[in-house]
Amino acid sequence: MPDRLTTNQGAAVPDNQHSLTAGRRGPTLVTDHHLIEKLAHFDRERIPERVVNARGAAAFGTFRLTNPLPQFTKAAVFARDATTPVGARFSTFIHSKGSPETLRDPRGFAVKFYTSQGNYDLVGSSLPVSFIRDAMKFPDLVHAMKPDPATGVQDPNRIFDFLNFVPEATHMLVWLYSDLGIPKGYRHMLGFGVHAFVWINERDEARYVKYHWKPVAGIESFTAPEAAAMQAKDFSHATRDLWSTLRTGAVVEYDLYVQVMETSDELELTWDPVDATKTWPEERWPLALVGRMTLNRAPLNEFAESEQFAVTPSALVPGVELSPDKLLQGRAFAYPDTQRHRLGANYLQLPVNRPRVAVHNQQQDGPMAIDFSSSGVNYEPNGAHEHEQSGDPARWQLTIAGTVTREKIPNPDDFTQAGETWRGLIPALRFSVVRNLGDELARVRDQKIVSTIIGFLTQADAPLGELVRRRARGELDDAALAALQTAEPAPAGASE
Repeated sequence: MPDRLTTNQGAAVPDNQHSLTAGRRGPTLVTDHHLIEKLAHFDRERIPERVVNARGAAAFGTFRLTNPLPQFTKAAVFARDATTPVGARFSTFIHSKGSPETLRDPRGFAVKFYTSQGNYDLVGSSLPVSFIRDAMKFPDLVHAMKPDPATGVQDPNRIFDFLNFVPEATHMLVWLYSDLGIPKGYRHMLGFGVHAFVWINERDEARYVKYHWKPVAGIESFTAPEAAAMQAKDFSHATRDLWSTLRTGAVVEYDLYVQVMETSDELELTWDPVDATKTWPEERWPLALVGRMTLNRAPLNEFAESEQFAVTPSALVPGVELSPDKLLQGRAFAYPDTQRHRLGANYLQLPVNRPRVAVHNQQQDGPMAIDFSSSGVNYEPNGAHEHEQSGDPARWQLTIAGTVTREKIPNPDDFTQAGETWRGLIPALRFSVVRNLGDELARVRDQKIVSTIIGFLTQADAPLGELVRRRARGELDDAALAALQTAEPAPAGASE
């Protein structure tokens, strides 16, 4: 019998799969001490490099609002402010700071809006979904994808060993192992907020929202052979391209679109709209253009303005709130905790991170404190009435029912959207999933793991599972795959 899983204090862990929530799909509770300990320890595993998103490049510019949406949100950046200064950082997810930018990996797409209401950070990805839906699994996901702690070698056997216990990752596998998993550069990369957030308007009406960034320069990706060829001559191609484009005086632009869903719509769905492994069908919730981000300045110093660039999903402004997404709720703690560990308690006083509006609170001192107050009142409430709370009501009255529990969300549906996504791709992308995923599974020694992953893919789409199985066994070479791709027309409604 295997040893029991325990906390650092030696106590048995009864459930290591689900966060403690208020109700089956309510917000995550801070009383989940195992989750907090697990995330806090994970955040402190590396000094000083980021544990994830270590390899990245930043740029700065403005966001211009072209289609104000005050009917949906009172956030000034999306409702009334004509232009907002921004900083953006693009990155790979798993690999270390000096790693090649040609590796298959979800890219980070993080934007810091220096708004008139304070900083708003939109921390997203180049792919629209996540591997997991609960923050409890995040450290384990990253551990499995990082090098083996015994050998120091990254190993697909470890990755798929973990994923064969995570059926909700099937949708992400389709996206990641398409050619979209290796963008040609940051200028040609899609961006997604991934999570569902909550927008609130001046009448305190709440709606769910998802964010989409589209590169004005067009979407371009590498095939696996093209990525290998680029890596052989330049493993910093994406950073070099971004930096050189900006230094020539050209700009890098992305259009921001949103999908807006009435919260009442979720009552009629068979899947959970705040599940981070799901997308929202655009025919039901169409994309609405909000504005354009124009980046026109490269960092003046890579360390000061990229390495120290720190974002978190918890950096919100009035009009934007977190949904009950369990992964998002955990990230809202883990990201700023990471930055306090990496950069110090006063990381928000650094020029690249500090808001463009005045900051007033009773926080003080700590290492490298730059800002300070000459007032002797460092507590609140106080008789001098300095810096009183606004008294605004809670932004979103979330109704919670049920008992404190550790459970899956009610409607996980791990496979339907994975199949729909694969069938909706154009043939070249559809068969790139088969080629890339089949080749990766061919490197996995344990055939039980391979069978489980192919079983997940088969539940998503039977032809997808069979094609990946044949490719993994060496029964479907490039010529045969190309013939299938040429012979099979794209399904109706395939994306271009």
